[in-house]
Amino acid sequence: MAPLQPQPTLVEQVVNAIVSEIVDGDLPSNARLIQDELARAYGVSRQPVQQALLLLRDRGLVREAPGRGLIVSPLDVDFVRNLYEVRAMLDGLAARLAAEHGADRARSEGPPYLEAGRAAVKSGLLHEQIEADMQFHAFLNELSGNPLIGETTAPHWPYLRRVMGEVLRDDAQMPQTILQEHVAILDAVIAGNGAEAETLSRTHILRAANIFVQRLQAKQDATEKELHQRRPRRIQR
Repeated sequence: MAPLQPQPTLVEQVVNAIVSEIVDGDLPSNARLIQDELARAYGVSRQPVQQALLLLRDRGLVREAPGRGLIVSPLDVDFVRNLYEVRAMLDGLAARLAAEHGADRARSEGPPYLEAGRAAVKSGLLHEQIEADMQFHAFLNELSGNPLIGETTAPHWPYLRRVMGEVLRDDAQMPQTILQEHVAILDAVIAGNGAEAETLSRTHILRAANIFVQRLQAKQDATEKELHQRRPRRIQR
């Protein structure tokens, strides 16, 4: 008998709905988040919306702005870099342990996760690509036998989803590249090669992070340059 899967609470559903809109770009950086409007849009009361926004604030996706209430937080270059450094270490550990303890399961249960990834890439749908990526890494976390890996990463997944959305949206080749790297990681796990699985997994995460950090930094530099050029110049006497 298959174990029952816990159903997401109403607050979790609202969190996922808001994060999805942020990831899709429907709620861009600095967009105001008005509780009454969100409650009407999602067909819920204000209470779960309020709780969801507080959770998202704690996770860095939402912040308070003087005179504006809550807004979608602009992406922070340093936070993204730090977050992905930690994730690279955890994902590398998960892949190594998966290779050491779960090679047989990876061989029998892993291919469907790659098929889901291929289907997501073919669909061209951002949310399906992100979901396939999350499920693949969750599978490796499970194979590792160390539940603390997934539990440590879990609070940061809303922010990670947002960064993944930005990476995938701006690069048409990235979804296929990510899929190919997943194939290589799973092959190493199936082969029981923990060192290779760890290296491939860490490289997989850090490469995507470096690409996004460079893009985000370039955008911020361009914005600062534009603001500087718009400043009124002092009249020379």
